[in-house]
Amino acid sequence: MIKKSYTDRFYSYHSKYISNALSLRQPQEDSLECFAKLCDIISLKKNPTSMQDIIDTNRAEYEALPTEEKKDKFLREKSTGIAADFYADDLSAAQEHFKTLGSFERDFPSVCFALATGIGKTRLMGACIAYLRYEKGIKNFFVMAPNLTIYRKLKADLGITSNPKYVFKGLDLFIDPPRIIDGDNYNEFRQGTFGVNDVVINVFNISKLNSDSKVKDGAPARIKRLSEVLGESYFAYLQSLPNLCIFMDESHHYHADKSFDVINDLRPIIGVELTATPQIQKGSKKIPFKNVVYEYSLAHALNDEKYVKVPVVFTRKDFRPEEYTPEQLDHEKLNDGLRLHEDTKSRLEVYARTFSKPVVKPFVLVVARDTDHSKEIMKYIKSKEFFDGYYSDKVMEINSAQRGAEKDENIEQLLSLEKPDNKIEIVIHVNMLKEGWDVTNLYTIVPLRASASETLTEQTIGRGLRLPYGERTGVDEVDRLSIVSHDKYEAIINLATSPESLVRKVYYIDDAEPQTEGPRETIEMPTTYDSLVDNISFTEQLAFTLRETSNYSATPPAEQEAVEEQTKEVAKFVASFTSKSVTELNRQIKSFDAVKDTETRQFVQQSVVAETIRQFPHMNLQPEALNAVVEKAIETCVQALTDSIIPIPQAVVQPFNEIKRGFIDFSLNTRSMTWHPSGQSMIGTELKEGGETFEQNPDVAALSRVDTPENEIVRHIIVHENVDYSMCADLLYKLVDEAKTHFLTYLSADDTTEVMYQRQTTIADIIYAQMMEHFYTDEIKYRTTAMRPFSRIETGFGGKIKSDEIFDLRATMPAGEVRSKVFKGFTKACHTLYKFDSDTERRFAIVLENDSEVQKWLRPSSKQFNIYYGPGGISRYEPDFIVETEQGIFMIETKASNEMNSRPVIEKAHAALVYCRAVTDWNKDNGGKPWDYALIAHDDVRLNSSFSYLVSSRSDNEQLELQFDKE
Repeated sequence: MIKKSYTDRFYSYHSKYISNALSLRQPQEDSLECFAKLCDIISLKKNPTSMQDIIDTNRAEYEALPTEEKKDKFLREKSTGIAADFYADDLSAAQEHFKTLGSFERDFPSVCFALATGIGKTRLMGACIAYLRYEKGIKNFFVMAPNLTIYRKLKADLGITSNPKYVFKGLDLFIDPPRIIDGDNYNEFRQGTFGVNDVVINVFNISKLNSDSKVKDGAPARIKRLSEVLGESYFAYLQSLPNLCIFMDESHHYHADKSFDVINDLRPIIGVELTATPQIQKGSKKIPFKNVVYEYSLAHALNDEKYVKVPVVFTRKDFRPEEYTPEQLDHEKLNDGLRLHEDTKSRLEVYARTFSKPVVKPFVLVVARDTDHSKEIMKYIKSKEFFDGYYSDKVMEINSAQRGAEKDENIEQLLSLEKPDNKIEIVIHVNMLKEGWDVTNLYTIVPLRASASETLTEQTIGRGLRLPYGERTGVDEVDRLSIVSHDKYEAIINLATSPESLVRKVYYIDDAEPQTEGPRETIEMPTTYDSLVDNISFTEQLAFTLRETSNYSATPPAEQEAVEEQTKEVAKFVASFTSKSVTELNRQIKSFDAVKDTETRQFVQQSVVAETIRQFPHMNLQPEALNAVVEKAIETCVQALTDSIIPIPQAVVQPFNEIKRGFIDFSLNTRSMTWHPSGQSMIGTELKEGGETFEQNPDVAALSRVDTPENEIVRHIIVHENVDYSMCADLLYKLVDEAKTHFLTYLSADDTTEVMYQRQTTIADIIYAQMMEHFYTDEIKYRTTAMRPFSRIETGFGGKIKSDEIFDLRATMPAGEVRSKVFKGFTKACHTLYKFDSDTERRFAIVLENDSEVQKWLRPSSKQFNIYYGPGGISRYEPDFIVETEQGIFMIETKASNEMNSRPVIEKAHAALVYCRAVTDWNKDNGGKPWDYALIAHDDVRLNSSFSYLVSSRSDNEQLELQFDKE
């Protein structure tokens, strides 16, 4: 399945910078590259002919037309013809690269990016705006919103830096936000009254723009009235801008005649359309857009298994919808939907607690047929009949009939549904929640009395596709959107398997073959020291010295070539053996500068000379001839050692105390445990190509009932290896009893027993997840073995794609590609090549190369250090960086901010601190530098950072020191 509708890739410095700074997903990055290429292909020129020019040129013919409709049609046709001629070259040039581009569809160059709901169209819009600002110097933009919800959202996303979804975060030209002009304040606009950021973004709701563009009671249109501060109307001011660029969010709304006219009359130099459905509906006919240049459909997203939830349609096992009245069917679907919801809620909490993530509070979307139907559903959910009234204060209704305060209050609740303190768990709506309502915690949809096609629409399921953690977790319940449809189950499955289904349909596919990575290879990453002493020029210098000091002049001409080769072999051996001798000496003597001592060097020289003579007896080598060669070799190796090696003392760090572990007593949080008995299994089918069908709830009879429910639950908990029944039995039964007590607050004794049997594994998972939050081990003590002065810098190895070049450290590339590349171009590193686990590590390496205080640095190989941590001391710690400055040597670990206080990070830090302290104490007596440990957050690493700032501002590391000292 091809996701790009252009055949060659285009890279620019600014597009890569923006992609990295905004952490664009691959479809967004591909779209931006596509846009960058387009901006270089077309002329970005303004059509000089306005509607008024057309009227003036054709006034007699225009005024002779009898109706406004005919006049409008006349102007549109004339405008379209003029624009087609004016932009003909641009269209022709663009079509050579974008095979799916049939036409611009407007009176200016306008292209569409068709991205599935949940992929991030607004962030792409921000990236394109930023690109035009950085690359082309353009500062005037016009953003069109299809409704009030998106209008408000766009203003916040584009213009409020404190907004978590501010789309320009990380871009240096947008540290101060652009100036936002909207449908309410455009009359107050003054030229030149800007803050630090001189970018102006006009954000208009299309209905507001259309309304303000109309002539009313003979008066000029509001937006076309004279503005005293501008000296012209605001519309005329926009028309006069030489470089206005327009962005149309949900662009399938802007193909009505009036919208076309208003947008065309602004005469922008380029238009960018964003939509998940690149087509317009005219009756029963769907007309696809002709200006799509990039497409990433829902089918693409589902097959990529990265960016959106998996939509799954559920029905009840052996269900017969014909046996129910419409009202009964609604009730059954609601009951089953809420059971799925409660199960999802529990699984989300278990996941969050297990992986130290924020807890997501899911909600259910109920789709009603009309407002009367919506009120019936609301009444039923609030009644005692529905889960004994449990959801009576956790449900809200929103529909087009609501007005004033009621509507405003409901909208506020909708906008805050992701917040933990919002108690709403069910939202009933009638055709109100379409584009622009972006939430990540919608997990269950219950469409009532809808056709299969209405159930399976981008607007319906699109509201629930966004993932709360930004990417799939691998946990089915966390990555799933459940759609309950007992009555339309088969119809939806059949619809979903159709090639035209939105879960399978790819709107635009080009003829290009998909790119493959190709075969991989493992390459050696030698140390800088080895590269210096093993290179050919060093060997040739030694061979030349050997020839100068030996008497080869009497060698017969026929034998001279053979002697020459033997001389090279001797030189090669001297280089290798001297190198090993110098490094081995430092491993044995308590001083890094040992080889600089005269007596020590004489000892090395005698050893090398003697071993060389022994290795080449047939050469009849004389000590006097070899002395000069070996002296030169020693001098070169010592200098290379000094210049390119960080002295790393040898030591083994490992835990030594007996570790005790257990669980601290606590009270069970039963917030997510709100189940009711269920005697029916649910069947689910994934709505994607090759989607799996599975049974959601196991047969109740299959669950173990040979013992009491309390014992069954405990049996599921003690399977975990860190739960010792003999030590924590009292706590286990206390927690199970607290769960039982909670169920009895809203269920009968019999129903409580039934729920505990049916949900025994889920209850056990919740209890265990909360137990792990109260797990303790006695803090591990570490010790070091006897210290030795120097360990060899180990050679590294790394994998790469065979066809890939070795990249320069400062090469521009997407952050996501860094991990697979090998880099060169170091001047201070102890190796010649490196791989990085993240772009943060690469940026940190650039900081080290740039910083004048840094003398040397390295990324140690996996076997460089013998530092072991954690229970049993079986985990080997591999620091990210070792950095040497004039003042000392630092062991560096870079970590994501949300991992800084995690247990593994703290255990590694404790073991590393033991090593650093032991080395520092040893170096005090042996002329070495002190060692320190620094834990640095990814967010702090910037290209303009200094190394001293990064290691001096590590507050988390100071906490580790305090914590370590207490132990």
